[in-house]
Amino acid sequence: MKVLPTTLPEVLVIEPQVFTDDRGCFFESFNRRSFAFATGIDVDFVQDNHSQSGGGVLRGLHYQLRQPQGKLVHVIQGAIFDVVVDIRRSSPNFGRWVGVELTSENRKHLWAPPGFAHGFLALSETAEVFYKVTDYYVPDDERCIRWDDPDLGIQWPYVASMTISKKDQEAPGLSFCEISS
Repeated sequence: MKVLPTTLPEVLVIEPQVFTDDRGCFFESFNRRSFAFATGIDVDFVQDNHSQSGGGVLRGLHYQLRQPQGKLVHVIQGAIFDVVVDIRRSSPNFGRWVGVELTSENRKHLWAPPGFAHGFLALSETAEVFYKVTDYYVPDDERCIRWDDPDLGIQWPYVASMTISKKDQEAPGLSFCEISS
């Protein structure tokens, strides 16, 4: 496993070791011991999530207020532009974001720690995204930040048309969000 830093020190890109031959390929998508050794982060994942999105679907930016979730995200099929935003008010990186293209071809994973908002844009006709989380989903605890908040200035890739849920369209900008310190 190879760990690549991003412009946000806590957000990491993970490249698993992939074994390929004439039959195809094999890789460990997660090994707790190897992850802890390579990153210095020992996590206890409690839930796995799998989503399927059509091309141009934008999901996010989502976070949980009282039970923040760390997320280890990878793409099973297709391609996404995955975005993580530091929403910790006490952080020197508050409001900064990082975006990474994750694909079924590059097999990269993205670690989004607790205290960060997360969202993605499906770049392929269909994208299947799998992610492990460090805390349980609590619907009443979920919050959203507007995906196109000018204060964040996220540079989303161009797609011909976007599909965005009503909840995400109506989300407030970061400066109006309920966020813990």
